[in-house]
Amino acid sequence: MAGRGGPARTNGAAASNKICQFKLVLLGESAVGKSSLVLRFVKGQFHEYQESTIGEFHCKSWDTFTRAKNWVKELQRQASPNIVIALAGNKADLSNKRAVDFQEAQAYAYDNSLLFMETSAKTAMNVNEIFMAIAKKLPKNEPAGGASGRASGRAGVDLQEAAPQAGGSKCCGGGN
Repeated sequence: MAGRGGPARTNGAAASNKICQFKLVLLGESAVGKSSLVLRFVKGQFHEYQESTIGEFHCKSWDTFTRAKNWVKELQRQASPNIVIALAGNKADLSNKRAVDFQEAQAYAYDNSLLFMETSAKTAMNVNEIFMAIAKKLPKNEPAGGASGRASGRAGVDLQEAAPQAGGSKCCGGGN
């Protein structure tokens, strides 16, 4: 999902409203529930038998933790130092098929400064919470030196609902 933006308020003396846009990319193997997480967050919906978003793929195993670790390593190596990375252990409702222990994933996330939550698009468990946690970590202002500069002690985006503007539209279909 790219180019998703929403209202945000600044904490300056004038406290003017402004629109902030950030790119959000979901990485994961086929059939892990990326599209289902987005659908649940944006529209509050879940489709039990959703087709693959791109083509027809088959997944051998629910566990993609090793691949996720490789992607995290690559992102940390090549992306902006201000990148926000979250690890979602999706399909938490399928506990009988668990391949990664919660404590193992949590320890990995802590060791690599990642946000971590187990989620379930099916039951809505932690779906809003993980997207909101990501949003709270986003920088309010462009750090000095552009996107490649490291922000120290930055505060996240203020997620309090901004007053609706006349003639304005709300991003992403409403307040679900």
